[in-house]
Amino acid sequence: MRLSGHKIAVLMESDFYEPEILYYQFRFPEEGAEVHFLSRLWGQDSMTFQGHEHRMPFEVSESFEDIDEFALKEFSAVIVPSGMVSDRLRYTEDPDKLPPASAFLRRAFQDPAIVKGIICHGMWLTAPLPSLVRGRRAVVHNNLLGDLRNMGGEYVDEDVVVHDDLVTARTGQHCHVFARTIIDLLASKERPGVPGRRTPVRSGT
Repeated sequence: MRLSGHKIAVLMESDFYEPEILYYQFRFPEEGAEVHFLSRLWGQDSMTFQGHEHRMPFEVSESFEDIDEFALKEFSAVIVPSGMVSDRLRYTEDPDKLPPASAFLRRAFQDPAIVKGIICHGMWLTAPLPSLVRGRRAVVHNNLLGDLRNMGGEYVDEDVVVHDDLVTARTGQHCHVFARTIIDLLASKERPGVPGRRTPVRSGT
């Protein structure tokens, strides 16, 4: 299997797009990857979130706040899904502090060996940190065109756009081509598990 040994993180909250999350849950393991759904658990052992369309329950028992620098490097990709997940995750109780989820995403962006996947409205999570996407080519949902441009991103009118270690997609309905692109990128990298041998992703696409 092409992604044997790879770990993929998917951020989660309520009002997720059910077909997209179910697709990731089965498609990445089909290629041999481990999929970990992470959220802010507010001190609880687990939380059950509800989907946007059908109110489907989805239990999450892993917190991104528990991921230290060494654990983060074990992940080959971090995905911010569509729906209202990113809007819920960008809440901060202290206006002078970054939302914890945005801080986690910033840490992932600091490691070019980790593929960052942002689809549809997921770009909202970068709003507190516009430097993450400034100067990068990307696509977002049409409702977020102004957001992307205000952050200094370069909008590309394609369903999926790759700029180095950043993969973006237009809507949740494009999750299949989005996932396939991430799979192909990870499959082209050296197999993980050997310290010092992780390869940054570079693409001129």
